[in-house]
Amino acid sequence: MTTQSKRRSSLPYVLVLPAVLLFVLFILAPGVYAVLLSLQQRKVSGGLLGTGSKVVWAGLDNYRAVLADHELWSSALRMIEVGAITVPLTIGLALLFALLLDTARARFTRAARLLIFLPYAVPGVIATLLWGFMYLPATSPIGGDHVNYFSPAGVYAAVANIAVWGAVGFNMVVIYTALRALPPEIYEAARMDGSSELQIALRIKVPLVLPAITMCTLFTVLASAQLFNEPNTLKPLSNAISSTWVPLMKVYTDAFVNSDIYSAAATSVVLAVVALAVSFVAARVVSSRVAGVKR
Repeated sequence: MTTQSKRRSSLPYVLVLPAVLLFVLFILAPGVYAVLLSLQQRKVSGGLLGTGSKVVWAGLDNYRAVLADHELWSSALRMIEVGAITVPLTIGLALLFALLLDTARARFTRAARLLIFLPYAVPGVIATLLWGFMYLPATSPIGGDHVNYFSPAGVYAAVANIAVWGAVGFNMVVIYTALRALPPEIYEAARMDGSSELQIALRIKVPLVLPAITMCTLFTVLASAQLFNEPNTLKPLSNAISSTWVPLMKVYTDAFVNSDIYSAAATSVVLAVVALAVSFVAARVVSSRVAGVKR
């Protein structure tokens, strides 16, 4: 093999090396460290005075405690309830905007795409602070004293609204890109057969971009499972949001407020396993949908 051939064969490995290093440093290594921490505990010694402590091997004790923690299950239920609002609204609005922008009569599509996508570019904490001031009765231009956005029931919609507002733009771009990749001859043939724009959208466009819609749904579900910025930022403004309102807030509280990094690590590992399971199932669904569309 010549020197030039060797360089060409090694070029792909050189190109992916930075990505592999970043994956190892910021995902794989922290994950392994979290697993090691989750198998340990800190035991206090010295009797009632508790003058000393040491780290001991705990095995699966932390995982048993995590799975038996009612507060964790309650926080997971609240996360699911917010996700039940966020996921359908996000995907539904993203699909609606993408279909409207892809119609033959659409005007100012570039400006519209930018305006819809712009909220995604705003950092989540900043967006939550802005919405927080809009929710406060003293400063709210949307309801004033007549609507309590921070009530035990209203806070779910308040948090979900912020999540939807920030995620619709990204999903719209993904679906709109998939729509633009479809051959226009399909639409022309449908119009010649007398199909309306609504029929073309529902019977042709939506089935053909179903893989993109499914992928966006997967991303949105995973984002809902990582809900943290919105409720944590709104917590000082609402008594309805506790320090363990969602699972990641509980992890943060255990690790940095209660100084129990071992229990927090076990909870993190459990959440990561659940997220991987959801990703695996969703990926299988996406593959089956793509295969069905191709057939």
